[in-house]
Amino acid sequence: MWQTIGHSGTIELLQRAIKRGGLSHAYLLVGPPHIGKMTIAIDIAMALNCRAEPDKKPCGECVACKKIAAGRHSDVQVLSLNQNGSDDSKEKTEIGIDLIKDMLHSASLPPFEGYYRVYIIDEASNLSMEAANRLLKTLEEPIGKIIFILLTANSGLIPITVVSRCQKLKLARLKTLEIEKALNERWQIEPEKALLLARLSHGCLGWAVEASHKSDLPAERSAQFEKMQTIVKGGYSERFAAASIIAQQFAKKREAVYETLDTWAGWWRDILLAKTGCHSDIISLDFEPALAEMARTYTLFQINAVIKYIREAGVQLKQNANSRLVLEALMLNIPKVPETTAPGA
Repeated sequence: MWQTIGHSGTIELLQRAIKRGGLSHAYLLVGPPHIGKMTIAIDIAMALNCRAEPDKKPCGECVACKKIAAGRHSDVQVLSLNQNGSDDSKEKTEIGIDLIKDMLHSASLPPFEGYYRVYIIDEASNLSMEAANRLLKTLEEPIGKIIFILLTANSGLIPITVVSRCQKLKLARLKTLEIEKALNERWQIEPEKALLLARLSHGCLGWAVEASHKSDLPAERSAQFEKMQTIVKGGYSERFAAASIIAQQFAKKREAVYETLDTWAGWWRDILLAKTGCHSDIISLDFEPALAEMARTYTLFQINAVIKYIREAGVQLKQNANSRLVLEALMLNIPKVPETTAPGA
């Protein structure tokens, strides 16, 4: 049985292709972080190499399924940024040509213990241009029982020549109720916590599952909220300092900055909901009193403007604009809260 939760249209398409032997030689799974791209990729690998009857693949119980799930199957390989190079002291920013050459060398060999060789490239947008061009040559001339699965949050960062050689599958965010139910039933998370995590996940089940194991999540969220409050109450020096720190973080770990901006946008959306009286739709239930106080502080026009500025900053960063300039502009555009009506803790 497929381990993927949700994405029923995508799963049905893949199941039909596997049953009739009509799988593409390369897939590009596109969706936000933690949406389930890797889970689907592993499910495909299991379904192709499962030893069970055709209608029961992937069974999840045979030797092949268990090995793939554990990351120990010789014919299923996951490539990622962390595997690039051998010097851990250097910041890795690309999946380099050497890693792709090693992958393609093994791809030239027949499957060793399964039916198909499956190569999963995590965050394929990190491929260097040289690595992408080397991969392209193989995608243009597929050979044998080999499937390539590329995962990315932004297909626009992958050369269009590579994208055009793959069957592209876009994964939509899951519904809050779907995530809440999965957390309750599969991971036995208590209802109140499951509801909060489902709302905070923005439709990404993987994030909710990871967050459920983090005992320090409340402290992390409180620290982020305090950072945002420091910005709205701070002057130019505090705001430029905050922009500098986030820009430095962006140079090392972009996804963390994107998540921060998403979190801020979510809080300001909740402030908007509180301002308009839509309290039942507020996501950050753990900060509802403070957000309601901020709603009383700002005008509806100001709240809408901040949400717009945050979203625009995220888009500009993904377009490779100067990160420091983008973040400084964002900080200056956020209206300062009047000191007499500062938001509560």
